[in-house]
Amino acid sequence: MLTPAQEKWIAQFSDKDQITVLPFDPTAERKFAAVRRKVQAALGPTVPVEHHGATSLGISGQDEIDVYVPVPEEQFDSFLAPLTALFGPPRSYYRRERARFVTFEGSKHVNVFLINATCRAWLDGCRFEAHLRAHPEALERFRQVKAAGQGLSSRAYFRRKLEFINEILALEEGTTVLAR
Repeated sequence: MLTPAQEKWIAQFSDKDQITVLPFDPTAERKFAAVRRKVQAALGPTVPVEHHGATSLGISGQDEIDVYVPVPEEQFDSFLAPLTALFGPPRSYYRRERARFVTFEGSKHVNVFLINATCRAWLDGCRFEAHLRAHPEALERFRQVKAAGQGLSSRAYFRRKLEFINEILALEEGTTVLAR
């Protein structure tokens, strides 16, 4: 079950393309570290730059690295210009919540997210990954969900992922459905 906001987000994806799921890339951590150095050179060494997503979990995925720069909401806008100078304009932008930049490290696609550190999506994502790290059986189930996405449309793939994420978050909350 998806929330109305998740349904709206899912609707933007194609139902005609096909997702490719590739094995874990053992060079991902080294490539993440190179991007982190670039981001911190632009924003300062104390700005947090975090590795999340499939490559941080050591599982198969869409052959991309997800890098997050979580900042307080009141500082969000001040980080947009330096990241735009570094990576070009954001590919997606949700005012004072999230901006997604795209770059490459070698031939590896890298998403760099400027994220409001207090927004629900960020906090839920952190809780979800913490659950996976603490529960290997849940991580394996997530790996299987992602692997089963091979050949699905983007819309179908992300729907399945979000349904699984919501299931885990509901478990964490001790509920059977998400109350949002």
